[in-house]
Amino acid sequence: MPIPSIRSRALTCVAIGALLLSGCEKAGRNANSQPTESITLDASSDAADVPDPSGEKYKANDISPVHAVADAPVSTFAVDVDTGAYANVRRFLNQGQLPPKDAVRTEEMINYFRYDYPLPTDREAPFSVTTDVAQTPWNHDTKLLRIGLRGYDLNYGKRPPANLVFLVDVSGSMDEPDKLPLVKAALSLLADNLQPQDKVGIVVYAGAAGVVLEPTSDASEIKAALDQLNAGGSTAGGEGIKLAYDTARASFIKGGINRILLATDGDFNVGITDQRQLEQLIEKERDDGITLTTLGFGQGNFNDSVMESMADLGNGNYAYIDSAMEAKKVLGEELSSTLFTIAKDVKVQVEFNPAYVSQYRLIGYENRALAEQDFANDKVDAGDIGAGHQVTAIYEVVPAGAKGWLPDRHFTANTRSAPAAGQNNEMAFVRLRYKLPQGATSRLIERPIATTLLATQAPPRGDMAFATAVAAFAQKLRGDTRLGDIGYADIRRLAGDQGNGQQGYWRQEFVKLTELAEAGQTHPAPQGGEAGQE
Repeated sequence: MPIPSIRSRALTCVAIGALLLSGCEKAGRNANSQPTESITLDASSDAADVPDPSGEKYKANDISPVHAVADAPVSTFAVDVDTGAYANVRRFLNQGQLPPKDAVRTEEMINYFRYDYPLPTDREAPFSVTTDVAQTPWNHDTKLLRIGLRGYDLNYGKRPPANLVFLVDVSGSMDEPDKLPLVKAALSLLADNLQPQDKVGIVVYAGAAGVVLEPTSDASEIKAALDQLNAGGSTAGGEGIKLAYDTARASFIKGGINRILLATDGDFNVGITDQRQLEQLIEKERDDGITLTTLGFGQGNFNDSVMESMADLGNGNYAYIDSAMEAKKVLGEELSSTLFTIAKDVKVQVEFNPAYVSQYRLIGYENRALAEQDFANDKVDAGDIGAGHQVTAIYEVVPAGAKGWLPDRHFTANTRSAPAAGQNNEMAFVRLRYKLPQGATSRLIERPIATTLLATQAPPRGDMAFATAVAAFAQKLRGDTRLGDIGYADIRRLAGDQGNGQQGYWRQEFVKLTELAEAGQTHPAPQGGEAGQE
């Protein structure tokens, strides 16, 4: 069932109230503290958080269903440039375990990598659109349709000035080597990549919230302040995020980048208070130009669901930092993408022609689904694209007349019969809507997809083969029953030559992860129940 919007989905998460309105105390830490409650979700939530026995929490994430074009010819979703799921999955595999199925978001796995999409030629149309079709490696009756977007690049020296506030969790739960020490290293790396006109302030929260560093352009001061941070006490978000917003507001740069970067394990064991007041603050600050990025750290008590929801609501992005290398990638090599938005509220809509396509499924993007009518509604929030960001979506489609997943129907009146072929020779029609960063009215891009592409018998090659390999890997980890008998060795062969350079390094690492997954099939991480699994 389509979800009304990215915004409304994120708003249901009561857990993030910890950052605004109420403090929390770890059980037994403070005898004078008020009783606290565990994180819950509003009853209207579309998918409840799924905790596993280790204490980590993930939003239930059902595998997307098959659709008959005769019944539902239009597919609509918001773009997603988050990469947190890939790094989190890597963490599990490197520890010799398969990840919980709900931790795997296929679109974030695919979009972790870069592909050879052409640069856009005009910043007024801030991204290029690429479409191609190949034979499905795991099903000879279907084809794969890939839609790729690439935002324009921004040179380091041309990035607008940035006004950043680091909001750092220094509670006792952060006292682990892969938490606060890694936070300090990651944010110090970002400080080294700042320009002279940039400013950074630091706010912390634990037993109390406070400004550790007033906004400054001096990288040595920033790193010295970070170096002094120590974990201890209980998580009392209290006024932490409000103080961070106040600090950012005081140094607001008109026409620049104004953003909060929240670094935490997401372990908010909060007393439930006024959720709507939280929502209104984040919405107001976002709409006034201050966005929110979340950086997740650690394990055991990690709350992936909260981290993703906060970034969605704050029009920022969510990354999971599992190593110094990942910190360098997110806050060094991809800093412009992380910080500078080139298009906002980006939506994709694909309409399939029943004369040529009988069934389809979108691989991934389950929690980014939008109702068809939300596509043209500029009040409906969607995903943003940063400078140099890429977005890839893959549909598996059944050509008309080929064997599909859905069974034949008994009654003639219920039979899905394909109409006669039309004159336009289009298998599908792609529409994209986006707003420029300061715009309020969306713009439309339209692209037909020629029917002749369906005739291809060629398997995926090059970049598309690698994207397909990542999609298959993610879906296999999720337990997708429509992958046939494709194995991890098949996925490695499909990935092909990974090339050289930094991108080659990440692709080579992907191949190693498939080997770890193959070896760890008998040692899955504990699951928290059946929700979100097929």
